[in-house]
Amino acid sequence: MCQKFGLENEIIPRIATCFAGGIGNTGAVCGAVAGAVMAIGLTKERSNTMEEMLGTLAVAKEFRCRFEAEMGTIDCSELTGADLTTPEGIEQFMNSDIPHTVCFPAVGTAYRLVKDLLKDSS
Repeated sequence: MCQKFGLENEIIPRIATCFAGGIGNTGAVCGAVAGAVMAIGLTKERSNTMEEMLGTLAVAKEFRCRFEAEMGTIDCSELTGADLTTPEGIEQFMNSDIPHTVCFPAVGTAYRLVKDLLKDSS
């Protein structure tokens, strides 16, 4: 999304690093979801009024609703079925096809939805 919207800054990928595995391998919110919400915030102007802020929040809310409708949940542990809180769970996850069958599609879905929503809301 940063490339698409011309937002180049080396800090942006670093700031999203800990979203992996559902916020630090806790299985919480999917990193693709967290990253998508960050992208929405990066591409919208900083709100000066409550009305503008509510408009930006509505885009994030709609993203969540659409992602959850397509993927079934926004939680990493529910999406992957993996327990990433243990070394054994991480090893099992890394040796499985889950990254290719769940995580990559989740990133693609998040990207597509954000791109569409931002196009619609501009």
